[in-house]
Amino acid sequence: MTANSNTSIFSNVRGLLSKVNEGRNPLIFMVVYLALTSVWVYFDTQNLVAFLLFLSSAIFIYYLRMTSKAKLIISLVAALIIVPVLGIRNIFYLEVMFQICMFASLALGLNIVVGFTGLLNLGYVAFFAVGSYTWAFFGSQQMYLLHAMPGSQSGTSAFFLPADMFYLFAFIGLAVAALVGILLGLPVLRVRGDYLAIVTLGFGEVIRVAANNLDKPINLTNGPNGITPIQRPTLPPALLDGLRVLLNPIVGHSVSLDEFYNLYFYLLTLLVILLVVVVVIRLDNSKIGRAWNAIREDEVAAVAMGIPLVKMKLAAFAVAASFAGIMGVIFAANRTFVSPETFNFLQSIGVLSMVILGGMGSIPGVIVGAAAVTVLNVQVLQGLSLGLNDLRQSGGVIPIINFAWKDLSSQLDPAKYQRLLFGLILIIMMIYRPAGIIPEKRRKRMPAGSEKPKEPENDNKSAAEAHQEAHDDAS
Repeated sequence: MTANSNTSIFSNVRGLLSKVNEGRNPLIFMVVYLALTSVWVYFDTQNLVAFLLFLSSAIFIYYLRMTSKAKLIISLVAALIIVPVLGIRNIFYLEVMFQICMFASLALGLNIVVGFTGLLNLGYVAFFAVGSYTWAFFGSQQMYLLHAMPGSQSGTSAFFLPADMFYLFAFIGLAVAALVGILLGLPVLRVRGDYLAIVTLGFGEVIRVAANNLDKPINLTNGPNGITPIQRPTLPPALLDGLRVLLNPIVGHSVSLDEFYNLYFYLLTLLVILLVVVVVIRLDNSKIGRAWNAIREDEVAAVAMGIPLVKMKLAAFAVAASFAGIMGVIFAANRTFVSPETFNFLQSIGVLSMVILGGMGSIPGVIVGAAAVTVLNVQVLQGLSLGLNDLRQSGGVIPIINFAWKDLSSQLDPAKYQRLLFGLILIIMMIYRPAGIIPEKRRKRMPAGSEKPKEPENDNKSAAEAHQEAHDDAS
């Protein structure tokens, strides 16, 4: 295919996209697309392609030219009505949405440290662990096992605290994780670059190893056995009965208590991520956000301008840790079990890859990166592995080469190569789109009362965006 034909195809596609984005066409397209994909998932609950197309509607909502009111209404309908109905028909979808919201919150917190402030933190999952163990210890029977053998069961069926104390501990976990972030920052934030990355990596491993070994002489964490059962907050029976009357005819079966809990935790994490986004946007537009950006660009120049370097770095660590802390409390209640192996080093790398993939410093980019990595890890690769397993059990053969599916090695399951795939994706992103899926948009900040000067259009673009456009033009 010649270069002229490639140019013609790209121009035709751009022309079609421009027509879709004119007038009321974006709103009509969005409503029709969301309706079709929702109906498809509703009647074919096991179809992976249908669910991925439904999830892609979030990208269209972000990019299409619609009013803010229209985007808000469509988003609320999708998140609060369509997703719960589809999720109750296939409970795995609610689990996927819960993990997307959870990892998006973690990625937004890490984005403050890595994207806004320019500090490489390789032990971010430690704050997540602190929040999880905070509620796991007080929301379980672990208080009665302080002097018992690790792995033993409590002699009483009572829990140390009522289940509804979970709501208070969501804020306690936030505060404890923020305090741990400050305590970590005080001795280490005077170092920078690779040294800071190594120190934070060590801190993350220290927390994991401490949780693994704090089962003696006092059994605080139950060691490698983990803490279980952990309480969930109670759900009002009257509310559940009312929801059953409403949802049962729609979903086609009686909604169980476990399905209600999955719906509850999805809505709770959705609320948390909305609050996190609001806080992050407000911080980014404040003096603190501008100070973080200055530190990221040049620490020496930031200090020369009077920015308190250590204080601002501590603020970044504390805010990021608080997001991980509150999500850790929710995670512990959702899983009703925590163990040290849940918070290993690869979890920190996974969250960091979400930030890099989406775009460091970009709030919508980080959310898209978290969604992409989570869906790829939890659903796509697992679905492909289950499909290969079904083919092995079917007794069929591969056409042409006449190779029996049952002889296909289990070592070829895609789920076993997720880290390899993530590494390849990051390499490709660094080569072809180094600014991420949705690059950060840097704005010209003008003093209050001053008139914004007229500048060429390209001057308002970040260096990453300019590099990306130059690469696209060269292609």
